[in-house]
Amino acid sequence: MRLLRARRRGLPPAVSALALTIAIVVHLLVALLAPQPAHAASQGSGFGSWAPISRYGWHGSMLVDGVHTYCITPGAPAPTGSTTDLGLSTTAAGLTPQQLAGINFLVTTYGQTDDPVTAAAVGWAVKAIADWDETLHAFGYPGDSLAGAIHWTLSALAPQHSAAVQALAVAYYDEARAVAAPTTATGTMVFTTDPGDALAGSVRVDATVTSATGSLSLVNAVFADTGAATRDGAVPGVDYAIAAAPPAEGRPFSVSGTGRFTAGLVAAVRHFTTPGGQDTAGPAGEVSFEVSGADAAPRALPFAPTITTQVVSRYVPGGRFVDDVTFHAEEGTWPRGEDGSYLPVTAEAAVYRTDTEPVTGDAPPDAEPVATLALTSDPATGPTAAYRVTSDEEMTEAGFYTAVWSISGAQQTEEVAERTGVGYRWSEEFGERSQITMVPAITTTALPLAAPGDRLSDTVHVAHPLPADGLRITSAVYRAVEGTPAAETCTEENLVWRSDEILVTATGGHTVTSPPVDEAGTYYWQEQALDAAGQIVHLGVCGVENETTRVVAPSPTPTRTATPAANAPQLPATAADPDTLRVPTAIAVMLLSAGAAVVASRRPRRPWFGARLDIG
Repeated sequence: MRLLRARRRGLPPAVSALALTIAIVVHLLVALLAPQPAHAASQGSGFGSWAPISRYGWHGSMLVDGVHTYCITPGAPAPTGSTTDLGLSTTAAGLTPQQLAGINFLVTTYGQTDDPVTAAAVGWAVKAIADWDETLHAFGYPGDSLAGAIHWTLSALAPQHSAAVQALAVAYYDEARAVAAPTTATGTMVFTTDPGDALAGSVRVDATVTSATGSLSLVNAVFADTGAATRDGAVPGVDYAIAAAPPAEGRPFSVSGTGRFTAGLVAAVRHFTTPGGQDTAGPAGEVSFEVSGADAAPRALPFAPTITTQVVSRYVPGGRFVDDVTFHAEEGTWPRGEDGSYLPVTAEAAVYRTDTEPVTGDAPPDAEPVATLALTSDPATGPTAAYRVTSDEEMTEAGFYTAVWSISGAQQTEEVAERTGVGYRWSEEFGERSQITMVPAITTTALPLAAPGDRLSDTVHVAHPLPADGLRITSAVYRAVEGTPAAETCTEENLVWRSDEILVTATGGHTVTSPPVDEAGTYYWQEQALDAAGQIVHLGVCGVENETTRVVAPSPTPTRTATPAANAPQLPATAADPDTLRVPTAIAVMLLSAGAAVVASRRPRRPWFGARLDIG
């Protein structure tokens, strides 16, 4: 090619012909003597003569193992000999990274073609990037225009295609000159967690090449907008919303991810050399890099433990406060240890006493609690079952006893507090009906003594507390049966009479009176108090003394016997006749018994913890 250039610059024809002949002979000798190449370049797509040296050269691609390569050392003979693949090179032919980036862009984007016009245009643009001066003037063109140099040459080789090659080559050259591909690129995935929701957050790729694109794959999360764990077409600098998915319930976990990105074509070429011939460039591919990342700290799901409670008995005669407690996770899931067990949660309660029934939302009394309750959940049970909790203190006074449970983050273990937050606080409202136990104050007094044909009576004394809807009071009388214990007498088969219900909405005494009872004997009263819903508030104990009435027949008046014999002993005139004393004596005994019963009934019994609250 250089010989042709010399001829055009004015050498004598004979000298030019001699030089051309010598060059051809030399190249033929080299070709014959050189070892056979492992890879030999062959004519690709383009125009001209496929020979080391020719009048107008070869303008297009050279095929090496099916890859279209292009000249990057313009002016050298065509690479028709043994070709060596040097692999990817960032310094091929001494070119700069920007030149290599533009050349790689052209041979990759447009150069792998069988169209001769496109291949010729790529060839001219590649050579112009590699060596502008040599490309323009190698065949004698005197100007400084790439289009002009192409026309100078192709007007002789392929005039019908010259204009098309010129237009494409100039466009390709300008496009390639604007390419500035990096030789390397790196990046990382950055995860964030929403402060208000550990299951929400985002992922972003930070890369050294902001124009890179690629795909991402998440572990323990999905992309919020698609619900998929993978994403194509991701770009650096964009925060993609994610929704975390815990792999195991109740345990801290981390979201992580990997990805592969490309940052455009690399500033390199696949470098081929041919002894005595041109160096050529093939596609070098793109700059690719891997990205990865994970949460800076494990995601501890927010945990908001609460409890529901139910007193074991709504009405009790006294004793200890007993509550059934069930834990719940109002928010998040119950935290677990490494062994899968439930982490323990501690709760406590204060028990208050009031004379009137509380209403939900009332303020607790100013007074100190009368009892306390405490509970720590079991690691094996967690929130799956109820726990029965009993106070150490007893309910010694009548009244309404209300428990208020609470859970504090500051009282939890470190592992649990990390989930709840040390400042977490949950508490029941005071006055929850499920948390109220009432100790009633009900006593009774039955008529202690009566004669056959008399009416029997029982008085029920109701003191504070009273349910808001009042009480329904009844009392029944049963006849004692010989051989049956008194406490077992109050059964339907022994029932004599039952009073109608009395609605009691205020404290005081309420007396019921039976029809006349004709038979002498012992009779036991049993009172009962129900609330508005029909639940038993109080049931007296059968057979107690203050609820016992004895029906006693008066003793008959004895008849006088015959006058004693004269010799019978005589009572003093001042002595009373025994027969005349019997009835008054019996009446005195009855009055004394009745008085004792009345005195006993006026002493209301204080309920004591652990025993049934009885009537008398």
